[in-house]
Amino acid sequence: MTIQHTSMFAPVQSIAQETIQPRVERTTSDAHESFATTLQQAIQSVNNEQQHSQEMTTRLVNGDVESLHDVMIASEKAGIALQATVEVRNKVVEAYETMMRMQV
Repeated sequence: MTIQHTSMFAPVQSIAQETIQPRVERTTSDAHESFATTLQQAIQSVNNEQQHSQEMTTRLVNGDVESLHDVMIASEKAGIALQATVEVRNKVVEAYETMMRMQV
């Protein structure tokens, strides 16, 4: 059994690294593109985990996988990635709603 280290939090860690580095003058469009790219990568990563889990489950049903453990690990990784994504979405929506309630 081979355990591969893949981080579903890599896009979030890249954001953290950007905030630690010295500030460089950025335009609003640069920040928008950077955020959009990071968000796309994070969602693509979750999607890849879900697809891998589905593929492993299909292979298990067909009898092509010898280890149930690998299928369960893939399934749990996909589930955790999805839960983390939903929680991040909830926090973003909550922050947006808080900003909308602010009086200027």
